[in-house]
Amino acid sequence: MQCQLITGGAGFIGSCYVLRARRAGVRVINLDKLTYSGNMENLASLSGDKDHIFIQGDIGNAELVRHLLDVWKPDAIVNFAAESHVDRSIIDPDAFVRSNVLGTCSLLRTTKDWWLTLSKQEQARFRFLHISTDEVFGALRPGDPAFTETTPYSPNSPYSASKAASDHFVRAFHETYGLPILITNCSNNYGPRQFPEKLIPLVMLNALAGKPLPVYGTGENIRDWLHVEDHCAAIELVLKTGRTGENYNIGGQSERANIEVVRAICAILDELAPAETGKHADAIRFVADRPGHDFRYAVDCSKLTRELGWKAAYRFEDGLLETIKWYLANPDWVKNVQTGAYRRWIQANYASRSRA
Repeated sequence: MQCQLITGGAGFIGSCYVLRARRAGVRVINLDKLTYSGNMENLASLSGDKDHIFIQGDIGNAELVRHLLDVWKPDAIVNFAAESHVDRSIIDPDAFVRSNVLGTCSLLRTTKDWWLTLSKQEQARFRFLHISTDEVFGALRPGDPAFTETTPYSPNSPYSASKAASDHFVRAFHETYGLPILITNCSNNYGPRQFPEKLIPLVMLNALAGKPLPVYGTGENIRDWLHVEDHCAAIELVLKTGRTGENYNIGGQSERANIEVVRAICAILDELAPAETGKHADAIRFVADRPGHDFRYAVDCSKLTRELGWKAAYRFEDGLLETIKWYLANPDWVKNVQTGAYRRWIQANYASRSRA
């Protein structure tokens, strides 16, 4: 049986990948620190599954990681573990350095030391796949060509800077030690089980609660939206057939302005869960923009399509409708994830922002 060590496997994207891996018959060693966005309810369907081994722990704990490698001898490590929210990085950049830079570096060093003890055949079979973001490339203006794998890194937030640094360390471990690595850089993910500080679930849940719908600036910032299932399907493909030492961009080829996304959410909710008075869009409120807010991201994933044959299966409109229906059908998940820590975060980030 194939075995993978998946870090951050209780988070939004990580849990989607874990569920897919188990459906494919892969034994999963799931290492997650269970910080604010890690949620074991994402993995409730695996309760009692003897081939999903969950360990609460930090990728920076070298002793723990080495123990897991020695005991389970995984064929691959898929590294999702990361602090991943730009707004949080603006408030506490040090936390992103600790997790995304120092944590990844420790994971790489421990993995490299273990990998060197393997036979030549085992070394050749092993892969270390690092999940990154398109934000490392900086920002685009209207009409600029989309990011490619050769776009120079130009991060603009503490979050993207920390991810850029981790990408560089991953590449350096390949060039210096020969560790067989792969890096994927994805666009904005959406889908079921996403932590509600992100745009789509935040707007949807605020609308259902009759709260204002905060939109940064004028809402004209543009993102490329990628369904989480499409993302995880691409990761599976890269891990299986990607060339070691290479980067692969993964995008949904669905560019939308933030205000367009918010209005689309409101229109769907007007049909599925109408407000008591008026339209959901009446609650949109433009708030002061966040510092260093990148205007546009767009991902050219033609390398992934050309070399590995991947393409997105979800149209954004279909994926958004499915996502909203999932949240409406899972009120207990929503209630449990909206803890005191989440409420305090929303208060810290939005309460002090005046109207734009």
